[in-house]
Amino acid sequence: MRYPVKFNRLMISVMYFLVALLPTAVLAETIGSVSTVFKLVGANDKIVIEAFDDPDIPGATCYLSRAKKGGVSGAVGVAEDTSDASIACRQIGPIALPEKVKNGKEDGEEVFKKSTSLLFKSLQVVRFYDAKRNVLIYLSYSDRIIEGSPKNSISIIPVTPWH
Repeated sequence: MRYPVKFNRLMISVMYFLVALLPTAVLAETIGSVSTVFKLVGANDKIVIEAFDDPDIPGATCYLSRAKKGGVSGAVGVAEDTSDASIACRQIGPIALPEKVKNGKEDGEEVFKKSTSLLFKSLQVVRFYDAKRNVLIYLSYSDRIIEGSPKNSISIIPVTPWH
């Protein structure tokens, strides 16, 4: 069966629109997980621990723990994860701050983003720099196009000489 040209163009436009709405994938390494709720069918609900490196600041790594829905909907990727997450960031090597971070021009810069539902909801980590205290601040929070969540977590990395 052949569809009219207008229908094909509409479908292509819709697909491009949906792909544009999805958060960009920043790779995080899964460290481990623990089950929190047993599901008879599908994967269990769990807390997942992931690590990612700040893409602009070598020597800075963050660890996220976040809730992940299981069951059939979680297994096929249509479940919406809760906004519960925690973050801990550490200096794991020498840190040389780029000038754009030092001067505050990148305050609030997104350093990590992960989709937590099929559409419209994501977990984000943004970075700030407190020049007075020479500290990097990482804020994790969940947002949705219409309504976000006030649940958040912060972690800091004092920038010190590396031994």
